[in-house]
Amino acid sequence: MSSTTSDTTPASGRFDRRRLVLPAMILTVSMSFIDQTIVAIASPTLQRDLHLTATQGQWAVNAYTVALAAMFALSGKLSDTLGRRRMALVGVIGFAICSALCGATPDGAHAETWLIAARAAQGAFAALLMPAAITTVYTTATAERRGRSMAAFFGIAGAFTAIGPVVGSYLLNWSWRAIFWVNIPVAIAAVALILLADIPPNRLRQRIDWLGAVLIAAAMGSSVIGFTQSATWGWDSVATWACLVAGVVLMVAFVLVERAIENPLVDLRIFTSRGFRVDTGVLFFAMAAFVPVSYFLSMYASISLGEGASGANVLLLTFFGGYLIAAQLGGRIFDARGAKPTILLGCAVAAAGLVWWSTLVTSLDNDWSHRIAIAVAGAGIGLLMGPSSADAVSRAGRSSYGEVTGVNQTVRNYGAALSFAIFGTILTHVFTSRFTDSLVGLGVPRSKAADLAANSAAGSAGGDSAIPAAMRTAVEHAVAHDFAVGMQAVLWAMAGALAIAFVIALRHPGDRPATALPPEESPTVDRTGDCQAEPALGS
Repeated sequence: MSSTTSDTTPASGRFDRRRLVLPAMILTVSMSFIDQTIVAIASPTLQRDLHLTATQGQWAVNAYTVALAAMFALSGKLSDTLGRRRMALVGVIGFAICSALCGATPDGAHAETWLIAARAAQGAFAALLMPAAITTVYTTATAERRGRSMAAFFGIAGAFTAIGPVVGSYLLNWSWRAIFWVNIPVAIAAVALILLADIPPNRLRQRIDWLGAVLIAAAMGSSVIGFTQSATWGWDSVATWACLVAGVVLMVAFVLVERAIENPLVDLRIFTSRGFRVDTGVLFFAMAAFVPVSYFLSMYASISLGEGASGANVLLLTFFGGYLIAAQLGGRIFDARGAKPTILLGCAVAAAGLVWWSTLVTSLDNDWSHRIAIAVAGAGIGLLMGPSSADAVSRAGRSSYGEVTGVNQTVRNYGAALSFAIFGTILTHVFTSRFTDSLVGLGVPRSKAADLAANSAAGSAGGDSAIPAAMRTAVEHAVAHDFAVGMQAVLWAMAGALAIAFVIALRHPGDRPATALPPEESPTVDRTGDCQAEPALGS
């Protein structure tokens, strides 16, 4: 139906609570988006205050992403079964409680375990609220405005990602714990809006595939643990390879179980749609570059550029500024011409920006050319993110939007978690190798240089008391430069991921999927026996 005044304003003249749906869902996911950057910018301070190694610091960030990926498929089903409003409320309240627990991390020996567990729980509750929010925004928009609605949703929610560094750098002047506590007032506002908004109560009666949920969570967790811990355990460790092999075996078991049961967690027939396969593949590799960039950029700003939180804040705002502006353009191209043009353009622009950025990082300059390259990389990802997500959801077919969103988001966040682990391994390997050579060049015996480099990679860069005072300035410069070389390797890997996404996008059929809602979303079908779905609404 067309978006007119009569569509959005009740005849009685009372305020139409349907207008609150989009702002309610944006505020619902805002905490999750804020956490993508606010924790990253606080990582150097957090690691120092809690005496965490570099690997432990990475886990404080990536535990959230792993739990997010592992829970998404189940959360999509729960959103369909229990209702979107209910799952949004549970997700927001649970996220706020876990944020409070993160902020209450005790000092001492138990800090690592407490923080990582609380971060994982945060990710699990974020997974509960995200499918409910995304599918609500999609199904309450008219067909001709879905691209702009999704662009507004991801763009404005992405603005909270950009707000993260600003708020984070301010709160760090008080305490790193405040970066978690700031989620609590946001959660209170989100709960109020969810209760006020007129959210269609679509629900399906279906069984939950708990075995599938356990298998996919274990598969993802095992593989990410293997890659992340390889920096500590080594590639010759039995534990490293046991985790990686277990991840593959569990994933195969998951596929076999899903194909055999009547009501699977993931209906694998979704992947018979070429458009959905392409969208999902693009998002897997795009998220590989998008989510980890905040953490690595913050560490680069701290270690190589010698910037504090405010300096890292400027660079992150530059990246997300490009992202936000381009996201609006991507939504308009999607509405006018479909997903393929803007996905291809976004992949190409993002890859070019990352390559350009990689040529500048080792100069250790924080000049305008550096910032322009960062903005270009962010703009490329902004162009493709909303359209590829909206296009994937539009291909639900026989499946519900909640289920399709759960599958799509599972793949996206698994790509982010896996790449975070792999890029961290690349950075550690390159830095350790280069810093060892630098120390040897300064006259340190190679065996001792290798030990010092390993300690530096673990989080005590240049701080070994055995280094003579006369060498400290040269060692500090070597740390800054060699970490930048490692960052350069990470940026090349990110650009490679976007290049793969571009090749995948070439296979996109270029069609515009049917805009009719699948049976589960139809306003004439009551699948719960006690509630009736409402018509799609104008945005």
